[in-house]
Amino acid sequence: MLINADFSRKVIVVPQDYQWVASPQPGVERVMLDRLGGERARATSIVRYASESYFPQHAHPGGEEIFVVSGTFSEGDEDCPVGYYLRNPPGSVHQPFSRNGAVIFVKLWQMEAGQQTRVRINTRDPATWVKQAGREICPLHRSIVEQVCLQRLASVEPLFSESVDGAEILVLTGCLTERNSTYERGSWIRLPKGYYPEFKAGTAGAEIYLRTGRPAGLDETA
Repeated sequence: MLINADFSRKVIVVPQDYQWVASPQPGVERVMLDRLGGERARATSIVRYASESYFPQHAHPGGEEIFVVSGTFSEGDEDCPVGYYLRNPPGSVHQPFSRNGAVIFVKLWQMEAGQQTRVRINTRDPATWVKQAGREICPLHRSIVEQVCLQRLASVEPLFSESVDGAEILVLTGCLTERNSTYERGSWIRLPKGYYPEFKAGTAGAEIYLRTGRPAGLDETA
């Protein structure tokens, strides 16, 4: 299965275009944002858990990255409410579920070889945020090929001040604008290498998930 598999092209998926697809487990649905492969795929998805839904215990040979968009996502005896960022390294095993429902942003098979650290960050904790170049940033992950963070943009503040090797954006609050287009909460944007000065926060500002750098994991499952 190939969905938005050409990483040289700009891709935008807004909430009005979400196509929810049933997963193998009852009560769990997915919006497939990009995908290279079947059930065992390099994939980026928005996943919705109904109340009392779950997946059986399973492994992630290529690792898994999760951001909790709403509700509470759980693994074993660990509850991760909205705003939690998780990294489960390659080879990790878990049994995910949600008691009262949750929506999560998920990336599979996109970790560099050798990553072993299990990460849990509560981005609702003010201590996880820092000021960099006048902007509030919550660092989540950094390597030689990619950087992942949350960023808070002021009213009509430009997102980029220089070119990027590639970028992936999920709008968490507020909106982003691009010329005459507006991308509300839940919009997902993937940009190839280039300079994008036209992307700005809306008049009420914005909070975004932002990944920059070279897309990881393209060789493992393509």
